[in-house]
Amino acid sequence: MGGTSKTTQHFATRLGEGLIAIWGVVTVVFVVSRLLGDPAVLLLPIGANEDQLQELRVQLGLDQPVLQQYLTFLFNILRGEFGQSFQYGRPALSVVLERLPATALLAGSALVIGVLIGGLAGALAAIYRGTVLEAFVLLVALLGQATPSFWLGIMLILYFAVHLGWLPTGGYGSWQNLVLPALTLACFTTASIARLLRSSMLDVMRDDYVRTARAKGLPPRQVFTWHVGRNSLIPVVTMIGILAGELLGGAAVTETVFGWPGVGRLIVQAIETKDFPVVQAGVAVVATIFVAINLLVDLLYTLIDPRIGHSA
Repeated sequence: MGGTSKTTQHFATRLGEGLIAIWGVVTVVFVVSRLLGDPAVLLLPIGANEDQLQELRVQLGLDQPVLQQYLTFLFNILRGEFGQSFQYGRPALSVVLERLPATALLAGSALVIGVLIGGLAGALAAIYRGTVLEAFVLLVALLGQATPSFWLGIMLILYFAVHLGWLPTGGYGSWQNLVLPALTLACFTTASIARLLRSSMLDVMRDDYVRTARAKGLPPRQVFTWHVGRNSLIPVVTMIGILAGELLGGAAVTETVFGWPGVGRLIVQAIETKDFPVVQAGVAVVATIFVAINLLVDLLYTLIDPRIGHSA
């Protein structure tokens, strides 16, 4: 009972921290969006007079003091309301949620690729340490982390779409459209997981219980699966949780390069057009998902190693 109580308390604490983080993020976005300029100037035709500008500001609630706008903004968020999109003329949250499946598909595909390929490469590099295979994996991983996603995306388009004609240059709707952006987005993820898993496995291999298992004559496959593999997962699970949040919120560059209709691209376009409600709704949704992913990672910790939850 005591362990369960500590686990529940730890989860409640993390939930509270996550809510504070979401509040901080949306507050920063509110302040920054107000510093970008007056959206009424952008929405009205060139040459609009001051009376027209003031009338639109009243309609949008921009004539109120900033503090009142902020309090109204927070109250509306609690009700799931972010106001009407200036550009689309519809509730901003619905505009963002329409784009969320596309981003989830792209980020999820990139994460699966990263976990499978990066996990396999990292494990092989640890098992065959000191060999050419390990050196090759480390070199490729280093290049993967250092390569800018926009440059990689353009190179993939030029070779596979323009030169070979195997895949479309962009767009959305079929699995062919997904291949190149998913590979582009998965590059950094794959490299990060490979390097981290290799380092984690090498650290675990030096522990006494692994040497004891080998001394008992356990098969190497069993040693690596149950003793090394499982105990190497804690930092990797942490990294996967962080990368999942980054993929959801940081896919804007890849989405822009490939014309992928996701949340990241939507937020970038909303910033350019000073569409405050869409920017705020988009960032709030991404921040909420990021916090939810981190809470899920905390729960996975206790499944991998129950001592973590009991000692929290």
